[in-house]
Amino acid sequence: MKRFGKILYVADKSVDQAPALNQVVSLAKTHQASLTVIDVVPEFTSDMELPEEWKYFESLDLVEKILKERRSVLEALIEPYRGQVNIHCQHARGVAFVEVIRSVLRDGHDLVVKVAENPPWLKRLFGSGDMHLLRKCPCPVWMLKPSEQGHYRSVIAAVDFDPLKRTAVERQLNREILDAASSVAVASHADLHVVHLWDAPAEGKVRAWSDDPEKALEAYVQSILSRHREGMETLRHDLEEILGRETYEFLSPSFHLRRGMPSRAIPEMTNQLQADLVVMGTLGRTGIPGLFIGNTAESVLDQLQCSVLAIKPPGFQSPIKLET
Repeated sequence: MKRFGKILYVADKSVDQAPALNQVVSLAKTHQASLTVIDVVPEFTSDMELPEEWKYFESLDLVEKILKERRSVLEALIEPYRGQVNIHCQHARGVAFVEVIRSVLRDGHDLVVKVAENPPWLKRLFGSGDMHLLRKCPCPVWMLKPSEQGHYRSVIAAVDFDPLKRTAVERQLNREILDAASSVAVASHADLHVVHLWDAPAEGKVRAWSDDPEKALEAYVQSILSRHREGMETLRHDLEEILGRETYEFLSPSFHLRRGMPSRAIPEMTNQLQADLVVMGTLGRTGIPGLFIGNTAESVLDQLQCSVLAIKPPGFQSPIKLET
């Protein structure tokens, strides 16, 4: 099953860090992974509006005092966990999502964990910085719902495939999604739901071109459905191969093949299944290196109100680069 070796946790002083850090430490212990906690301080300018708690600093050495305070707070935060896991702090200055991605590129982290911004002026859970990470980070990104305790009861693996144009990239991405989702479900003793949405986009043409529209339409829809069933059966075999028969039977995953548009149906099913976590890919089927995020994935993320583990396909290249 999926193993993470180097986890990067993004500290954010605007949210309660204790539940999230406790959860990510538990995750690191489960995976026997090293854990880096990164704190990114923005670059300061003389005309910046500073947080209220920083206004007492003298202007001469403002930045150094701010950095010193942030380091002290972060060190105190991780101190209780030092004997439990290989944990250390990393400090950076700049734009948060950029520095996080540069840390991934530089140090080879294979998972980024962050508490979602949950901006009060928006209905969606994920803020602009979150969306930048989801679009551009080359490794999986786990966005935690604020105040989440990590006790998952229901996990959704949202898989996507084109039964007429199956590719190695598509299948590998789906295997990564299944692997990660099943790992979380096993560790949490949660229900695992594998969800795939299908549609028959050429219904109008079939109806217009056929001498017997109803008969032709039924044959066309059944043909499309049959291909999607075959695709789901392939994924079932893949999941059994990933888990092994004994673990697969213990987990007893449920497979949902539903007709509809993913942008609407996945959020609806998340509510119906009371999912605590959705594991999904964040790129379109093409896997083009320059394509940040698929339109469907973006629409789904805008509507979800639970934690998300987002995975990129093989070959994805982040537009963020290391400084030379």
